[in-house]
Amino acid sequence: MLDASDLRFVTALSAAPSLAAAARNLGVTPPAVSQRLALLEDRLGLRLMDRGRGHLRLTAEGAYLVNRAKDILNDVASLADEMSARAGRIEGPLHVIAPFGFGRLRVAPVLARFGDENPELHPTLNLSEDPVGAMSDGLWDVLIHVGRLPDLRITQRKLAPNRRVLVASASYINRAGLLQSPEDLSTHRIGVVRENRADASLWPLTGPDGIATNLRVRPVFDCNDGEVLRAWALEGFGIVERSEWSVSADLRAGKLVRVLPEWSLPDADIVALLNPRAVRSLRIDKFVERLGSEISAPAG
Repeated sequence: MLDASDLRFVTALSAAPSLAAAARNLGVTPPAVSQRLALLEDRLGLRLMDRGRGHLRLTAEGAYLVNRAKDILNDVASLADEMSARAGRIEGPLHVIAPFGFGRLRVAPVLARFGDENPELHPTLNLSEDPVGAMSDGLWDVLIHVGRLPDLRITQRKLAPNRRVLVASASYINRAGLLQSPEDLSTHRIGVVRENRADASLWPLTGPDGIATNLRVRPVFDCNDGEVLRAWALEGFGIVERSEWSVSADLRAGKLVRVLPEWSLPDADIVALLNPRAVRSLRIDKFVERLGSEISAPAG
């Protein structure tokens, strides 16, 4: 009476706000979706969806079917993954979410190499300025995050340590002068990255005596992409806060210099979050293991 294609169909319908949206997601026409839904309802003798003014709403019977369908499809996927793991195969979809800069420069190359080595793998990378917010749609397996996290009660694996540092170009420091204390920042040009809905102008600094202070800075330039901010610092625009992974090569090459090196910012370790609703599989475990081993090595 029902097969796996029917279960995938009703699950796709339940996730769409309208028949037209469902048709786009399924790659068919709205009349085709409407006809298939009607035939399925006739076959079951039950009404599964209310269609009011273009919107879809599950009936009680439809909601029951969708919930059971998700469980069954997850069980089938889990069984397929278990058999692939037993055979040592890395295959299937792998959905990864990562921040713009770190995702583009460090995650994407590793994912590409991992996919090239495993031709049956189908990777998807979603870059977002708010990776934690992007978790809400549920369509992900691994989320890479840089920085402090709320208590998400999700399995997290630390991939690499990462400090945050204040940096500027040598040309800017030569022009604007050395800083002796955090209070000196008020007389300098400051740039901040605005991402993850964080308060970018509040810098928590800890001095060499271990005493912490929250310093409010007044930015004169900002961007939602940290790598753009790094490039501006290299051009001599001013002082910025950046992750160690982003500027370590520039510091070694002398293109950037540490500002207030005796003062520290909170660490921003690189972690992988594993979707509790995703089927745990060999491809997820092996990718996270591979990513951790590669990003632990300094870039550049």
